[in-house]
Formats: sequence, C-alpha cells, structure tokens
Amino acid sequence: MSTQHASISASNSASRSSPVRVLSDEVVRNARLLGLPEPDGRERLPGVLSSRRVPSRLLRNIERVRVKLGLHDWAKAWLEPVMRARSAMLGADATGPPRFLVRVDEFPYSTAYYDEPAGGLQASRAFHGVMHSAGMTYLMALLPEPALDPLNPDAAGTRQLRPEEVELIGELHQAGVEFAQHGTTHRTRHASPRRRSELAGLTPSQLSELLDRGRATLGELGIKPRVFVPPFNRFAPSQYGTLAERFDVVCGGPESVALMGFHGGPLWRGDAVYLPCYAPLYGPASTILPEARRLIELAPGSWIPIVLHTGWESRDSFRSLARLAGTIAPFACSWRSFLDAVDRSKAPERAGGA
Repeated sequence: MSTQHASISASNSASRSSPVRVLSDEVVRNARLLGLPEPDGRERLPGVLSSRRVPSRLLRNIERVRVKLGLHDWAKAWLEPVMRARSAMLGADATGPPRFLVRVDEFPYSTAYYDEPAGGLQASRAFHGVMHSAGMTYLMALLPEPALDPLNPDAAGTRQLRPEEVELIGELHQAGVEFAQHGTTHRTRHASPRRRSELAGLTPSQLSELLDRGRATLGELGIKPRVFVPPFNRFAPSQYGTLAERFDVVCGGPESVALMGFHGGPLWRGDAVYLPCYAPLYGPASTILPEARRLIELAPGSWIPIVLHTGWESRDSFRSLARLAGTIAPFACSWRSFLDAVDRSKAPERAGGA
C-alpha cells in the first residue's frame, strides 16, 4: 500500500472511531455555565451537560417522597457528577472554592403583615444588618404587591409597598443586593399546603398578565429583575416557557419536585437557566452551616445555591444566621457575577471563532 493510501486509510479509520457529533446549543451553553471546556463533539459528553426531561406524574411523586425522606440526595445526584465532569475535563484545575449563590425569600415576607405590627420591616432590617456586617452578597426575592391573607385562596385584596419598605429596598440596592421577582401577590390558588401556588392553574394569558403586573410595579422602583422566584416554589411545567420569556434565571425548591421533578442546577433549560435548591442547603441557617463547611472543605469549584428565609432566622434572633454568614461570606458570589456568567454562556460565538 502506498504511503498516500495508508494515510487516507488511517484518516478514514480515525473518523469512523471518533465521529464528530453536532452538539445542541443547550450542551454548549451548559458547558460554559459550569466552567467546563466546550466539547468538540468527539469526546463522551458528561450527563450533567443536558437538562433532564420533566418526568411522569408517578415518577415525580416518587421523587417528592424520596426528597422528603432525605433519600434523594442533591450532592450525590448532582454535585458529585459535576465534580467528576470537572475532574475529567479540567484535571488539576478542577477543584476550587465553592461559589455560593445565596437567595433570600422574601421581602416583604408574605405573612409578616399579620406576624408583626411593623409588617416584618424590623426583622428584615435585622436580617440585612447581619448579612451586611459579614460582608455577604445575596439575592432578595421581592414581593411586588403583597396579598392580604395570602394563604387563603378565597380572600381578596392586596396592598402597595409602604414608603418605609421602598426605603429599605433602596438601602439594599445601595449595599449591592440583587433582586428577583417573587411572583406578584403570593396568594395561593389552593388551600392545601401540598398544592399551594400562585401560578399553577392559570391560563397562559392570565399568567402573562400577572407576571407583567408585578414587573411593572418593580419597574416603577427602577428594578428590572432577571431572576424569578416562584411563590411556594411551585409552577406548572407548561408555564416554564412563559417564565423563560421574561427572566434569565428561574429558581425552584423542594416543593418544585412535585411539578417539575428533581433536577440539578444551575442548568440551561430552554431559554432560561433553571436553578433549584434542596435540603440541606434550603433550610434554616443552623441546618445549612454543617453542609456549607463540608462543601468548603470539599472544594468543588462550582456554583452552589443556598436559600434562606427571614422568618426562619428571626426565631433565634439571627444568631445562627450570623454564624453561617461569617463562614460562607468569603465564598459567596454576587448574583451579578452569576448573571454575567449566564450572559457569557448564551453568547452565540463558539470558542476559537467557530
């Protein structure tokens, strides 16, 4: 065989053994978002680069029960596969400090009007004082038009944000806090605690009208939120597209599993990044702290969501919050930096000018 024919034969053999696949836009975006090298279509792709379909109702119910019982572990299901992918693709550069993304639900917190004469303002100021003193950066989920009696689907009436609440929002902004839209009224459409949702059951036009009303209210304060935090962490899978049309990031929590299934994240899903958070990182600061310390030692080098609630932390006068904030502040990333990473991940240009 001539040298030329041998070369062609070897080339053809290599092509057959390593076919180049056309990668989906989602895979490329997720590689960028997770800080991984862009795959070229030849290597075996880590499963974490593709979003999972919404499972059947039966499987969602099984996952919901497993999450509730602590049998469906977020670290094993998501973080460990991400770390394996980082190790395979980045080698010695795979490890690094966790990049904590701290989300706070919510201001004004939905039942505060009844819990405190001052409408929860004092608790929210105290919460922020602890976070600010520790040098913590975080995302605050804002409630544009708080409902009166929000846990009663048959009740009526909402209220405007009070001047002192607007003043605190301004102080948060000056301190570098980013804002998310937390629904519009936070009134549940269902009485059962297992089905509470402000959004599920709305028609597409009703959902659009509700979301846009809340966005307009926040817009009057000069706030254009890019992140959405669903009240009660519940929305229907069919509503995700409407949310993704308006927001770059859609958040979730333990309650999301019953409707969306159990998913890792952050991960591009359609036209938005889906970012759910589960126990033990979704809970009181006293529960989060041991896991946060473990993750700092683990050095996963990846985005790690944490969700806190003002009402929960007020129960011990914010002492547990102070301990948590002091521990994780050096590893907390601003949501502005995360949104910048989201923007970079969806840029149309491929690495190397392709």
